[in-house]
Amino acid sequence: MTQVCQIIEQKLRDTYTPQYLHISDESHLHAGHSGARPEGETHFRVHMVAALFDAMNRIDRQRHVLDCLADELQGPVHALALKLQSPKEAEKT
Repeated sequence: MTQVCQIIEQKLRDTYTPQYLHISDESHLHAGHSGARPEGETHFRVHMVAALFDAMNRIDRQRHVLDCLADELQGPVHALALKLQSPKEAEKT
């Protein structure tokens, strides 16, 4: 796991206590694109299931996570794809 990925994981675990968390570094898929760095760690995909999301709509969930990771989004992270679900929603998929 890369350093940036570890920081993202720790922040999300500390903030949301997720039932499920999977983070993928997809930087290699964007080599040569805008915002991509040769060393990678710029493009991530997050799938998280957390009880905190029960009381939030999709937009509020995304805003909450983007606020949580604001420092990373100002620095090394260029793109962040989010799939954020409540436990009830995750049961249906």
